[in-house]
Amino acid sequence: MLSHDLYSDRVDVTEIAPGLWRWTGYHEEWKEDVGSVYCETADGVVLIDPLVPPEDPERFWRALDRDLGRAGGDVHVLVTVFWHTRSAAQMVERYRARVWAPARGKAAIARRAGVVTDPFAPDDPLPGGIEASRTARAAEVVYWVPAHRTLVPGDVLLGDGAGGVRMCPRSWLPEGRSHADLAESLRPLLELPVERVLVSHGEPVLEDGRAALAAALEVE
Repeated sequence: MLSHDLYSDRVDVTEIAPGLWRWTGYHEEWKEDVGSVYCETADGVVLIDPLVPPEDPERFWRALDRDLGRAGGDVHVLVTVFWHTRSAAQMVERYRARVWAPARGKAAIARRAGVVTDPFAPDDPLPGGIEASRTARAAEVVYWVPAHRTLVPGDVLLGDGAGGVRMCPRSWLPEGRSHADLAESLRPLLELPVERVLVSHGEPVLEDGRAALAAALEVE
């Protein structure tokens, strides 16, 4: 996906596994690079929280056009949380992508994306066998990609700068919710054979993902 020729000193594209890629782009509101995920599945190509890199958009589109043409099938955009709607509207306009979003966040995401074609509740079937898990933020989910033993969180888990992950700041949680509540909501993920955690903010964990997740959920 996006092929190695998209990589430059401005856009980082990494092949995580065959058919699974992560790329970064500068987020104008966040004021730093954020990550997005591309995954080829039997149901088409899935783009999770996709952001067209403003550093080199034309080069990005050329590479994505080519790889989507090669992969074939439908294009699906999966959104973790309202704030990560990002370039979903452009994906709809260019590829007639289907937009999948947590039902609790449907209205807010639709305002930014223009449409949510497939609102879902956690445990509903998603493209490519991907699963969505609840979090302590009611309108946010974490995606599990079983074919690659990979978690893709939005804002609830961040890179910790030391090769692992951490929970988001307490101020990002709903009123009355604590880190203990967030940890409790994410603890079922420890039952999965997690190898990787492809965070949006910070560096991804590419091995021993379950151990990194377990460490992040330890609450004093």
